[in-house]
Amino acid sequence: MGRLFGTDGVRGRANVDLTPELAMAVAVAAAHTLAETDRSHPPLAVVGRDTRASGEMLEAAVVAGLASAGANVIRVGVLPTPAVAFLVAEAKADLGVMLSASHNPMPDNGIKLFAAGGHKLPDEIELKIEAAIEANATTAWDRPVGAGVGRVHDLLDGADHYVQHLTGTIGHPLDGLKVVVDCANGAAAEVAPVAYREAGAEVIAIHAEPDGLNINDDCGSNHIDDLRAAVVEHGAHLGLAHDGDADRCVAVTADGDEVDGDQIMAILALAMRDAGTLAGDTLVATVMSNLGLRLAMSAEGIRLMETRVGDRYVLEELRASGLALGGEQSGHIVMPEHATTGDGVLTGLHLMARMAQTGRSLAELASVVTKLPQVLINVPVADRTVGAGAPGVLAAVELAEAELGETGRVLLRPSGTEPLVRVMVEAATGQTAQAVAERIAAEVRTASPAAS
Repeated sequence: MGRLFGTDGVRGRANVDLTPELAMAVAVAAAHTLAETDRSHPPLAVVGRDTRASGEMLEAAVVAGLASAGANVIRVGVLPTPAVAFLVAEAKADLGVMLSASHNPMPDNGIKLFAAGGHKLPDEIELKIEAAIEANATTAWDRPVGAGVGRVHDLLDGADHYVQHLTGTIGHPLDGLKVVVDCANGAAAEVAPVAYREAGAEVIAIHAEPDGLNINDDCGSNHIDDLRAAVVEHGAHLGLAHDGDADRCVAVTADGDEVDGDQIMAILALAMRDAGTLAGDTLVATVMSNLGLRLAMSAEGIRLMETRVGDRYVLEELRASGLALGGEQSGHIVMPEHATTGDGVLTGLHLMARMAQTGRSLAELASVVTKLPQVLINVPVADRTVGAGAPGVLAAVELAEAELGETGRVLLRPSGTEPLVRVMVEAATGQTAQAVAERIAAEVRTASPAAS
């Protein structure tokens, strides 16, 4: 069996790669691995999904798998990923399952797993689950019978609990702010407009009519043209865009200019620093964050720690170091005081709270970060390790770093899922970044030519 788990759970084309059979197998293995076995009562699982049509099919398979392994199930229906994580903690459940492929197009779907407390799984637990799947495929596992079979219950007010939690995290009402929110025809469609309105903002919701097929379809955090236009049309103070499962948030200013995750992190870091809640005056970001964020934080006396790409690694560092804020350029922002995972609606609330508190526009707040031009080239290779580690490639990277000095940066990393080496260069000008990136990419192609 190949590796099932990627950087954010199991993901693939629903009913092709991610079949009901696989979903059931993952559920059974997760129940065996994550649920406590020495308790006097059955383990408890929370199951949610986004708006994809295939989620209904996969939900049925997951619930059946959990119940067949003796776990009682709370089915919460369509909710954001961070809401499911919140409800796992609130219900003191042993595990949680979210069916979503996040920002991916509709034909895809995925399985995200949470341990007790609503925390994402470390690599070693995912490996144990994969081993359990393989073992269960070859050896019959002990199935409970009679009263040992799990029971299934529906939670009808999970969204209300979640919204109440979100609005209780901000200390400043949003009265006077007009916001356009792009719900990506996904899990944010019901929750985000309600949360923003209850916090005091005037809300105009777009792409908030999911039909099972239109999730992320030219909308949401990866497609913000409609949001830009709507903000200008309605004279809103800002726009917010979420992805299909609402764990991301990106923004646009009143003029329609994008404010990405790096800029949002900077705004929130300064807000928390001023409030005395930014632990260690430290922000956690991934290696893909723009050098402009590091320079801006350094100028403000805030330390920036870097992790591997993936919000799970940001989360691990936040927990290990007892820190209070981290995230990704893509808009995954994590505030451990309030959430155990990236939460797009929580991010939107705190961003607007900073605007309301200071009376400053989003454009003015975001101007703390001057983003350097960034060029990313994905180089097809025959061997990712050779392509990234060949002497000629390493020499080209060393030369580029010497040329750029403190005014630029080179990041070379093999893809975790594809036969690609990613070459990312930041520099003072786009022309310099492009030239340096192409030079390194040429060395990568020479070192490991892609199969024709």
